[in-house]
This record gives sequence, C-alpha cells and structure tokens, in this order.
Amino acid sequence: MSHTVTITRTTTTTTTSAIIINTGYLKSWPGLLKFAQLILGIIVVGLVSYYVDKYHRYIQTPELFYLLIAVTFMIGTFLLLLACLISISTASIISKTIYEVIYHGFAFLLYLIASLVFITEVNHNKRSNYSYDYEPYLAAAIIGLVISLLYLLSAVFALRSYRGL
Repeated sequence: MSHTVTITRTTTTTTTSAIIINTGYLKSWPGLLKFAQLILGIIVVGLVSYYVDKYHRYIQTPELFYLLIAVTFMIGTFLLLLACLISISTASIISKTIYEVIYHGFAFLLYLIASLVFITEVNHNKRSNYSYDYEPYLAAAIIGLVISLLYLLSAVFALRSYRGL
C-alpha cells in the first residue's frame, strides 16, 4: 500500500522596528570589562577636565596627552559596547575578528604610556604646577593604570576568542 504525501511550506517574513537590548552581554567577562573601562574612563575624563578648567591655567602637554588618550578610548569603548548591546549578532561576530585584539592591545599600550607619563609629571611637579590639584590628578593617573590593566585583560579575552579557545 503506497501513500501520496504532499508537503506545503509557507515562509512568513516580518520586520520590526523595535530595538532589543542584549543584556546578556553585560553578564559576560568581555561585556563587564568594557562596561568597567567605560565607567572608569568617564571618571578620568571628568576629573582631568574639571581640574584643568577649575584653575583657568594653560593645559600642560602630559595633561593634554592623557586627556586625548582617555577621550579617544572612552568613545571607542562606548561605541563597541553600544554595538554589542543593540545587536546580538555583533556581540558574537566582532569577538571572533582581529579588530578587538588590535583595539584592546593599542588601548592597553597607549593608556599605560599616557598614565605613566602623567603620574611621573604630576609627582615631579607637585609643588609648582600641580600644587592645588595634586590629589585628583594622582587619582586620575592611578585610575588610568587600572584601566590599562582592564584593556590588557580585554586583549587577552579577545585573543582567545579570535583563536577559538
């Protein structure tokens, strides 16, 4: 006894304009590291910007370099975090590319250099140029060292993800 079976497939496509936030990304190590880098970067930029403007003096070269590096990587990290939060596919795809390895590697290196230059300058001239704002600038420089460590950890996670480990 043979039977004839007819299979009909219907494909329905729907589009939505709703933005779905990938909150699960913030529960992963790369997401937590990016969030911590962003928050600490905002604190550093706020501290240095406030005390440069507070005493209405000319900005020194180490302050400018440190502020430039802090703002650059704060914006870059914000954009990476935002892309991973609003797109589930971005969070899974971008971690497998070399982009994150290069970005976090350069962020670590430049933040470390800027922090070391800044902390050296602040300690060297604490009685002349930084007499009124020594403690906040020292705190900002130490936070910069912490941020550079976070970028190093992010580079390690990115490298492991890129290699498929």
